[in-house]
Amino acid sequence: MRAKRLAALVLGMLAVGGAAAIPALAGTSANALPPIRGHVRARSAKRHGPDVTAALRTLLSSGAISEATYRQDYAAYLSAKRSLGRLSGTRRTELGAVIANVHAIAAAGELTASRLGALFLTLERNRHWWTSEPLLSSGERVSFPPSKLVWEYYPGQGIEIQWLATFGEGNGFFLSGHENGNLRQLVSEVIPLASSRAGGIVWEYLFEFDGGSPPWTSGLSQGTGLEVLARAYSRFKEPADLAAAQQALGVFETAPPQGVNVRTPAGSLYAEYTYAPSDRILNGFIQALVGLYEYTSITQDPLGLQLFEAGDAEARVEVPLYDTGGWSLYDQFGESNLNYHELVTEFLQHLCERSRKGEPAPPPAGPPPGSAAPPSQPATPAGSQGTGGTSATSASAHLAQAGMPIAADQIYCTTAQRFSADLTTPPAIALLSRKLRGGTRAGVQMSLSKISSVQLVVRSGSRVVWRNSATVEHGKPRLLWLTPAKGGTFSVTLTATDMAGNFATASGTIVVTRH
Repeated sequence: MRAKRLAALVLGMLAVGGAAAIPALAGTSANALPPIRGHVRARSAKRHGPDVTAALRTLLSSGAISEATYRQDYAAYLSAKRSLGRLSGTRRTELGAVIANVHAIAAAGELTASRLGALFLTLERNRHWWTSEPLLSSGERVSFPPSKLVWEYYPGQGIEIQWLATFGEGNGFFLSGHENGNLRQLVSEVIPLASSRAGGIVWEYLFEFDGGSPPWTSGLSQGTGLEVLARAYSRFKEPADLAAAQQALGVFETAPPQGVNVRTPAGSLYAEYTYAPSDRILNGFIQALVGLYEYTSITQDPLGLQLFEAGDAEARVEVPLYDTGGWSLYDQFGESNLNYHELVTEFLQHLCERSRKGEPAPPPAGPPPGSAAPPSQPATPAGSQGTGGTSATSASAHLAQAGMPIAADQIYCTTAQRFSADLTTPPAIALLSRKLRGGTRAGVQMSLSKISSVQLVVRSGSRVVWRNSATVEHGKPRLLWLTPAKGGTFSVTLTATDMAGNFATASGTIVVTRH
């Protein structure tokens, strides 16, 4: 089971002045989205291709980059190496890891012209931070005003651009209604830092993470970026914003490891991570759909609608499978923690609200304003055909014209309501074990409706003879009890406290037979 990677955190206000730490507060917000979390492993790169110097020279000689770009990036690389030699301890480890990632990307033949901007900006920010700024706590966010990019500290990997949090800031600027300058600046910063990938552009994570090697990307962050670009275009009518949003669709058309489109019998699932297509993480998939919906609603792009329809068809199948009846599943392996549960509830509510208004309007006869003309017969994603041989696209267009909600809103809205109710519903717990053998490492079995912190207290008369506690998932889990060899009759109390703080108790009697 993969490490659970997301934590629903709200961005604090960006500090004004020099580089500054950004606090992260618990909770979720429509204005901000969570960082990626998880176990980060340092890279021990094996070189098979060119080193950084050779890769930069090849780009220069081929005409892929200018002399000025070559000199600037090579100088940044040399400066980072010189600084590394003067550092020790954590500072040396962190800057060294960032340099190692640059080496590994070059050795893999992935040091392309489009990646240089983000890669060498990351190198320079880390050189600055680890030579002159304070040490950081894991997950701490920092900024470099006046830039609007959000950075996050991943121990063993340095500070990295947190694209999801950056796009969350962009959504916050848009929704505030009065931060157009900040939104305009953020969009102008992120577009040049996109990399060419999957037939379009993507915002890549440039560090090793939970088994994934850089560069990789996420359907969650890409969908949120798509949403920000479309919203910026709706406000500023800048052709560059629309063009970038259109190019950002490529990752949703393309299969992993370049893209995130995992074809299914029903349609398409948009993967959380390009390097882990088998991971089915609901919150990332739903937010990718929200981004595609928002983009299509604004641009009326036929391709955006096709991609939304393919994902929507799969989401109708997937979403009910993540409802245990008492809580949400994070992925196909286990239940969500509180932050994940609140996050997926919020994303489902967003999709519910949009679907109740009807599907995106049917696309116009021509391409979106300011775009290149698309093929007259764009390829249809697998599974986009609805029942009865009617395409989902045609059906949704008909529903939109009729002013009716799509059928999926019953799934999105009902599931969101159930998940919301789970936040205030106490866990249901009952003692199942009635007889155990003495002198053994016995398991006291219970039934439990949702993931909870469970405490077991065993008494002989009024005397407590055993305590144990653990966080366990729903079903019929067991807690350890080293039963007394001489046996006896014992009263047992179970207390379950769920992720939201709701609690319930159960009690019963267990007879322990003599060993």
